[in-house]
Amino acid sequence: MSALALSVLLSFVSAVAYAGGAIVQEQVALSSSGAQQYAPLRRPAWWAAVTLNGLGALLHVVALACGPLSLVQPLGALTIVFALPMAALFVGRKAGATAWRGALMATVGLAGLLALVGASGARSLDGPQRVAAAVVTAAAVVTLMVAARAVHRHPAVRSILLATAAGVAFGMSSVFTKTVAVDWTGGVSAADLPSLAVIGVLATAGMLLSQASYRGAGLAAPLATLTVVNPVVAAAVGITMFGETFRYGTTGTALALSCGVVAAGGLILLTTERLAREQRDAGGAVPVLVDAGSASVPAPTAELLLAELKVPDDVTLPDDVPLPDDITIPAVVPAAAAGPDALDPAAVPVMPYAPFYGGPYVPLPATGRHLARS
Repeated sequence: MSALALSVLLSFVSAVAYAGGAIVQEQVALSSSGAQQYAPLRRPAWWAAVTLNGLGALLHVVALACGPLSLVQPLGALTIVFALPMAALFVGRKAGATAWRGALMATVGLAGLLALVGASGARSLDGPQRVAAAVVTAAAVVTLMVAARAVHRHPAVRSILLATAAGVAFGMSSVFTKTVAVDWTGGVSAADLPSLAVIGVLATAGMLLSQASYRGAGLAAPLATLTVVNPVVAAAVGITMFGETFRYGTTGTALALSCGVVAAGGLILLTTERLAREQRDAGGAVPVLVDAGSASVPAPTAELLLAELKVPDDVTLPDDVPLPDDITIPAVVPAAAAGPDALDPAAVPVMPYAPFYGGPYVPLPATGRHLARS
């Protein structure tokens, strides 16, 4: 078996392992509560998910050592594609027509990319190239972070910028991973310690940036951006710095770019369909403003106002404190009463199908009191 075929096979198995780990992780999150949603260490199923993710990571590294970066990294997106039939088979969750269209587009795009990638020898980056790659990556990530901070009043733009920075960090982390993997085929060397440190820093930065990108802008846009930017950055570096090429010269390169666009469109459809389904299925309570004079909600008393303002216990107010007649207070009503399209802001989002390759999505806790006042 050729090195190219081996890298493709390992990438497929890695994607299956990631998809299985993500499904198990999601089921554990749905059946956990409180702090256990973030680290259910006593759940054997969670450790099974960790094992699957670790296996996927190991196979991904070996695939990077055997095959071109411009092929292995995009094939990591098959995690999302494989998750659809696996979720339907193992947990009985059927995907909608939009998700299957997205999966078909991603599969066709990646298949075209696979057919166009030419075999190339294993290459690594020398010292100056590694320093240049690390400096340029750090500058790009910092610039995107500064730009995101400058537009903090526009959550959607801020989210896209942070997700782009996370995609750059994850993509370049794979670049350095391939470099170290190629070096280790000739034996482990202490000269790779700086590259290992860069991998750790970039992976950690990508995880933190991806987490921050979900705040205030939902899940679909950041996850789609991250899923697309990650392989694009890695493939671009593979072509420019590792000497990887496509078949048929300029025509093949143009066709490969077209296949990449098709695959990216499919990944975006998969992401947005998943978010839409979660919002439709969400239930619970949503905060709405109700007029205290007309609704059957008890008017606020002095004790309730003191509790809400966190006033010390030794401070009291008389019960006959006058309150305006037109005061509006937040009331929590069932989501069904608010309409079929009502969202549940208190629901904890589940993990998307993007561990390691795209960065885990850690849901942020939210208290009902702040949600009611929003």
